[in-house]
Amino acid sequence: MPPMHDALLQRSLAAVWHPCTQMKQHDSGELPLLPIARGEGPWLVGTDGQRWLDGISSWWVNLFGHCNPRINAALREQLDTLEHVLLAGCTHAPVVELSERLASRTGGELGHCFYGSDGASATEIALKMSAHYWRNLDRPAKNRYLCLAGGYHGETVGALGVTDIAIFRDAYAPLIRAATVLPSPDARQGADAAHQAAAALAEHLEAHHAETAALIVEPLVQCAAGMAMHDPEYLRLARALCDRYQVHLICDEIAVGCGRTGSFFAHQQAGIRPDFLCLSKGITGGYLPLSVVMTRDAIYQAFLDDTTARAFLHSHSYTGNPLACRAALATLDIFEQDEVLAANAVLGERIDARLRPLAGHPQVRHYRRRGMIFAFDVDADPGFGRRYYRAALERGVLMRPIGNTVYLMPPYVLGDAEIDLLAAVVDVALDEALRP
Repeated sequence: MPPMHDALLQRSLAAVWHPCTQMKQHDSGELPLLPIARGEGPWLVGTDGQRWLDGISSWWVNLFGHCNPRINAALREQLDTLEHVLLAGCTHAPVVELSERLASRTGGELGHCFYGSDGASATEIALKMSAHYWRNLDRPAKNRYLCLAGGYHGETVGALGVTDIAIFRDAYAPLIRAATVLPSPDARQGADAAHQAAAALAEHLEAHHAETAALIVEPLVQCAAGMAMHDPEYLRLARALCDRYQVHLICDEIAVGCGRTGSFFAHQQAGIRPDFLCLSKGITGGYLPLSVVMTRDAIYQAFLDDTTARAFLHSHSYTGNPLACRAALATLDIFEQDEVLAANAVLGERIDARLRPLAGHPQVRHYRRRGMIFAFDVDADPGFGRRYYRAALERGVLMRPIGNTVYLMPPYVLGDAEIDLLAAVVDVALDEALRP
């Protein structure tokens, strides 16, 4: 791709510190910085008119594409009524309706919603709420957490304690209260991986349940671990073990919820219900920052008391922001009105049919799919991912491999032409990135 030296690009390099990035690679041009002017459905359009198909839903958030007219309309209407009000001592219709509609999707089992601003905040809320619950029940020793190898739950200090991705965690290790890391049920480890991981969980809980508050998992797909997919049986076994040993199960569905794995909530495919459910990313269709932690009535009741110290004293300035809640409601409307889960089942099969031949490539390992997540691993040197990223960009597709794992998490609005382009670029970029 030819270098882009327009004014926006230069100003950004001078003033903006971009996330999850070694800025020197942007400054040198080694890693292209894309100046985006607008979005159109599954497309991003640069300031020079160049177009890129958004193959990763802009970090897994834009479920229904950019500038969706129905979400736009809902936000315009909300702008004319209420843009924000504090949720401490106030309430408003969008947050009430959103809470009710999300709770109804759990059959009322997770009937209480607590709001934050992003996924890491949701993790922090669930962890704190779990430990505080046990404290309110006069069991303060239950304040330790369990997570899975390769798990990712955010990059704030508390969330890093249950994140097992070294590049995010190690620099801040002195600040972190680390959780116990247990084996992952990653199916790439073998057919019995789910049972082996559950056995390790059982062994740990038998010895340490008295000090364990909660287990946190990404149901069905551990995304930052390279789209590590696992059998729903692990969730069933983990739920039973958490019940037996009185430990909370936290399902982090920040990335895998909202239809991404094929069901609206990923944990539904295991026929279980967690004690805490974390949602963010796609919940607003990619429009505004919002996260929610849903929990059971028994947990909520443990915080009701005449003493303020027994209340859940956690807050964000923009908790339950009306605009964000209205975007989330419009997103739920699209799911229901367009029967998105059924449509995605068809769309996912079409994409899979185009990508599955990659499984026969001599350097491809573990081609896999769960709902609208597609991934494969590549036997190559450590620089493969960056070469692949550039090769795909040059052909009009935005992708960000995780190490040597190529993955797709596209918007739910692809047509035949976009599927054809996506499949063709995945294939051609693979061959180019593998060249010596």
